[in-house]
Amino acid sequence: MTKKTASSALRKAKRVVIKVGSSLVTNEGRGLDEQAIGEWCRQIAHLMGDGREVIMVSSGAIAEGMKRLGWTARPKAIQELQAAAAVGQMGLAQMYETKLRLNALGSAQVLLTHADLADRERYLNARSTLLTLLKLGVVPVINENDTVVNDEIKFGDNDTLGALVANLVEADALIILTDQKGLFTADPRKDPSARFVHEAKAGDPELEQMAGGAGSSIGRGGMITKILAAKRAAGSGASTVIAWGREPDALIRLTAGEPIGTLLVAQTQKTQARKQWIADHLQMRGAVVVDAGAVAKLRDGGKSLLPIGMVQVEGDFSRGDVIAVRDDSGTEIARGLANYSSAEARLICRKPSSEIERHLGYAAESEMVHRDNLVITR
Repeated sequence: MTKKTASSALRKAKRVVIKVGSSLVTNEGRGLDEQAIGEWCRQIAHLMGDGREVIMVSSGAIAEGMKRLGWTARPKAIQELQAAAAVGQMGLAQMYETKLRLNALGSAQVLLTHADLADRERYLNARSTLLTLLKLGVVPVINENDTVVNDEIKFGDNDTLGALVANLVEADALIILTDQKGLFTADPRKDPSARFVHEAKAGDPELEQMAGGAGSSIGRGGMITKILAAKRAAGSGASTVIAWGREPDALIRLTAGEPIGTLLVAQTQKTQARKQWIADHLQMRGAVVVDAGAVAKLRDGGKSLLPIGMVQVEGDFSRGDVIAVRDDSGTEIARGLANYSSAEARLICRKPSSEIERHLGYAAESEMVHRDNLVITR
C-alpha cells in the first residue's frame, strides 16, 4: 500500500468515530481536563465544517466519579464502580455539552451496554437513533452504561465499544486517541530497540504479539485492546488510527491525510464488507415476492425496495433479519435486511410509503429494504 493510499483512508472518511481514554479525559485521574476536551470539541467542529459526521466515544465517567467521591484507587466492587459512574457521568456530559455548544454544535448523551448491541431489535434502534442525530448535525457522545452493567454484559473497555459503534453506524474510520503516540514493536520503556509502527494491516496476527501490558491505573485498556478493536472495526471496512491525544490538531491533521500515529488499514471496503455479510447468509427466515416493476428497479436501477412493489410476504421474520426478495416465479433476485417484521410487512404490502404510518401507527423507514442493505443475487 502506498503512502498516498494509506493517507486517503482518513482523508476520504466521511463518518468518523473518535474514542478518547480515561487518562486523557481526566488528566490521569485529576478530574476532567477542560482544556483537552475543549480542544477536541474545537477540532470536531472543524471536521463537521468540512462535511464530516462525527461520533465521540468518551471514557471518563468512573474516573471523574472517583475524583468527586474522593477515591484515590479504582474500586473493584461492581456496585462501587456503578456508583462512581453515576456520579461522574453528570460532569462528563455537562463538559461535552458546554464545549460543543461553544463551537455552535449540539450534543446528545448515549449510554450503551453489550446487551443493546447483541439484541437485533435494540441494535437497530440504537443505529437509527445515532444516524438520525448525525443527520441533525448533533454530536453523539457515547459511553458504556457503567451504572447498570454487570460482569456478564459489560464491554470491558471503551476501545471495544468504539469498534462496535464504528460497526453499528458503518463508519469509515475509527480514531483512538490515547496517551501513547501509537504502536511500537515492543515496549519502548523497556526495550530501546523498539521501532515505531507507522502503518500495518488491521488484523495482522503479529500486531497482537507486539502489543500487550495493562493500561493505566485509571482506565481498563492497554495497547492490546486497541489492536483488537482495530481488527473488529476492519470487519465492517473501517480503518483505525491510534494516536497521541495531546498531539496539536491531531484530528484535523489526520483527516487531512497527515501520517500521525499508527494507521491500521482495513482490507475490505465498507460497502463490500456489509454486502458480503448479507450475501453469505445461508438461512433466511422469510421472503417477499415483488412485482415486475420492482424487479426492474432493483436489478437495473439500483433502487431500494418499497412496500408498494411487494405482492406477497412469506415466513416469519423480525426487523433486521436477512430476507430473500423473489420475483413472481419464485426465483430469488436479491436479499437484504428487512426494515419491518413479517407481520408489519403484510400490513403495508402494496401500500405507498406515505401510508406506512397510517397502517402501522409509526414509520421506521420509507423502504422495506434500503439499497445499501440489498445485494442482487440474480
